Amino acid sequence: MTPKRGHLRLVENPIDDDVAPTSRRSPRRPDTVTYQVRVELQDTAPPLLRRLELASDLFLNDVHDVIQAAVGWTDSHLHQFGSGPEYHSPHTEYYLCPFEREEAQDEGGVPEEDVRLDEVLAEPGDTLFYCYDFGDDWVHVIELEKVLPREGPQPVASCLGGERPGPAEDCGGVPGYEAFAAANDPKHPNHRDAMADLRSMYGDDVDPASHAPVPFDVHEVNRVLDSLGIADLPAVGELPDALLQLYNSVGYVPARRRLRRLIGDARLDAPVIIDVETAEAMVRPYGWLLERVGDDGIKLTAAGYLPPAHVEAAMAELGMEDEWVGKFNREDQTLPVLLLRETAQKLGLLRKYRGRLLLTARARKLRSDPVALWWHLAANLPVKSRDPFTNQAGLLYLVAVAAGAGATGAGGAGAGGGTGGTGATAAAGSVGAIDAAGSASAGRGVAGTGTTGGIERGGGELLQRETLVAELLREAGWRHGDGSPIDHRSVIQSTSDTEYVLRRLGALDKSDMFALRAAQPTPQGITFARAALRNGH
Repeated sequence: MTPKRGHLRLVENPIDDDVAPTSRRSPRRPDTVTYQVRVELQDTAPPLLRRLELASDLFLNDVHDVIQAAVGWTDSHLHQFGSGPEYHSPHTEYYLCPFEREEAQDEGGVPEEDVRLDEVLAEPGDTLFYCYDFGDDWVHVIELEKVLPREGPQPVASCLGGERPGPAEDCGGVPGYEAFAAANDPKHPNHRDAMADLRSMYGDDVDPASHAPVPFDVHEVNRVLDSLGIADLPAVGELPDALLQLYNSVGYVPARRRLRRLIGDARLDAPVIIDVETAEAMVRPYGWLLERVGDDGIKLTAAGYLPPAHVEAAMAELGMEDEWVGKFNREDQTLPVLLLRETAQKLGLLRKYRGRLLLTARARKLRSDPVALWWHLAANLPVKSRDPFTNQAGLLYLVAVAAGAGATGAGGAGAGGGTGGTGATAAAGSVGAIDAAGSASAGRGVAGTGTTGGIERGGGELLQRETLVAELLREAGWRHGDGSPIDHRSVIQSTSDTEYVLRRLGALDKSDMFALRAAQPTPQGITFARAALRNGH
């Protein structure tokens, strides 16, 4: 099959020009209007096109989702927007997709989620390029045809119509698309030649239907566009850095959209207001411990634990007797007190020095100010770890709590951990293992078996929060060191410290100690998780 001349183009040598392309972006419009745009797949004849109406304030990462739906792509490859005289030109400014942004690091480039449509299209006749699949090189030309006022409630993206079905993924670029289109249509004038070309390239048993064009149905496209819920999603470029990094690491498009919706439900843009009375009630366990340690500190046992008198006092004065069994006189056998003390250390409030438990300099300033202590605890969640899996699991857990995600029913698992400590932390997994996408993982994984030693009941029903977090972690490329998938038990294990802090603060309903992991977030807990996501990252 002979490629079309139009698919090959002479490009100026960018090596001869060391000067970075001048930015072609314009100031953003003060008002939001509707752009009618024509999206044409370059070099197709007759042209494959879609006509769309788009809100002018869409960011390019959302425009990407719209084009994928309109043409019928599956978002299985990389993509890139470009503004310039041609897509392939040293004078074109490119806007990076998440993978390119991660790989580029300090090499320059503008993240697509930071660029609005009205910055690159301003007047009718302006064009923007969108390239999908750098192997097949599908270059789409986006031309602004009309600028229209927005009248009343309108979708942020809709399809008005289009011509020709979309190409199948990996069909060989425009030449392959044209060949498979003709081969799948017995009435096409080039049907016989196309079949001969395909047999010569792929063998006599080639099945043209394997790469048949994707039918175009304007109603189905609009149904998909509506399901994206773009209008209700937070702007990706405005996410806190840790959340943005996590969002960009999720490669599976439906999962990425689900995470973005979850972040939207967390309402990170809403004001966080905390009054003294609420803060005082929430931080009381940690405030009590700071006062107990006091200016002089507490002499620890030879094994490094709190002496019995302090353990007994904590259980009694903080009302934790119903949470554990035993004599409450040994910290290593009284998990609620052990976790309180250990998480206080991890949160930067306490430290051990020469056999004594002491306040940190920060804690000395916070112990008489419950609101400041509340903000300190929020800024330090999730409980930090040297293991990136634990940090990402904790971050997602906070998002789920801030979004109000709870349990699926009465069944659930108890708090992670056990009599032996605070629960396991995920460690570095098998470096160079192959992840679900078929590419080499950068050392992601979780050591261990994925069990917690906690309590399960109700037939081991999965928990909504933990299951949701596990699914998103899998889509972010995580798996156990032995290749087994991340599940809700992995999440329970790795979020045990963060979950304990939330529960101790009253952020999770603790009315049933045997269903702690099934507990719904409390209103003050949702506010606290939102503050943690906004201020700690």
